Amino acid sequence: MTSCHVVIHYTPRRVVCPLTGRPTVEFMPWNHGKSPYTIAYMHFLARWARRLSWKDVTEIFPASWDAVRTSVEWMVQYGLEHRDLSDITAVGIDELHHGRGKTSLNFLTLVYQIDRGSRRLLWIGRARTEATLREGFDELEKLHTGFLAGLQVVCSDMWKPFLKVIRQRCSQALNVLDPFHVAKHLNEALDTVRRAEQAKLTDKAARKQAKGGRFLLLKRGTKVRGLARQKLRAVLASLGQTSRAWELKESFRRFWLYRSPTWAAAYLKEWTARAMRSRITPMKKVATMLRKHEDLLLNYFRAKRQYTNAMVEGMNHKARVSLARSYGHRSFEVLKLVLYHNLGDLPEPPCSHKFC
Repeated sequence: MTSCHVVIHYTPRRVVCPLTGRPTVEFMPWNHGKSPYTIAYMHFLARWARRLSWKDVTEIFPASWDAVRTSVEWMVQYGLEHRDLSDITAVGIDELHHGRGKTSLNFLTLVYQIDRGSRRLLWIGRARTEATLREGFDELEKLHTGFLAGLQVVCSDMWKPFLKVIRQRCSQALNVLDPFHVAKHLNEALDTVRRAEQAKLTDKAARKQAKGGRFLLLKRGTKVRGLARQKLRAVLASLGQTSRAWELKESFRRFWLYRSPTWAAAYLKEWTARAMRSRITPMKKVATMLRKHEDLLLNYFRAKRQYTNAMVEGMNHKARVSLARSYGHRSFEVLKLVLYHNLGDLPEPPCSHKFC
């Protein structure tokens, strides 16, 4: 069976609209507005642009970069206009770094839905400020009246601008702090203690014994086995203060195993007291921070331990993969299109054909 290349040229006619009396171009069912591309063609390019980078799509299927962008923009716009924002009870808020540098504009604020069985990107904003998150809440509330009032759980990290806006706009919801970020603060404090103590070692044998223990100390203790366990014991034996900081870091894992907020609060009080008595400055700073956010930490147990930012971190990983696949995007608008297209779980326009 052989195939042949067929090109059809069609010139749309100008007609007079019977409703408005104005001249216009006739409606063509295979086209969208004044786009030079058919609906089936845009559907085809947009579906492949979710699997490949835009550049690969232009090379594999002879198309211009503008054709791919137009197709993705058309599909995303349709999805945003037809998505359902009702019955959302849990959201996760986090930031995502992109580009070079650590300035505010090199961060994105992302709002995800994290209800069981439905995880998707709801909103993207530039920078990670109070004004950005307020803008996101305002837009979502405008799209669906009562969106904020229906929230029961909001997961976030301890970034002050986010906590402030959540407290003001979602006061009825439980603000659950993520165990991942608490563990991150503990690991950073432990690493600070290790570096300072290891730099003071003068004995050559002790320096050799302590060398190469950084990642073993930061890893969960129960996951270190075999020869790595022997090396960890040697590192802890050579660094006394680091050994006490490591014990504090490992013992805090028990906090997340409680089910009752009352017992969890009792353990947190006992742990922070031990950390303050340890006279280890980095660990004392973490203990002070945990005391300050005690009520938010206990919300994890009030929410029956069902919500964490682990789901948000997983979505962030997919976002990084989507951006890295095309080696980043300079334009913020194009970046938004890519993330909505890949993570938004948006409804697609009806089409008689199915592609990939």
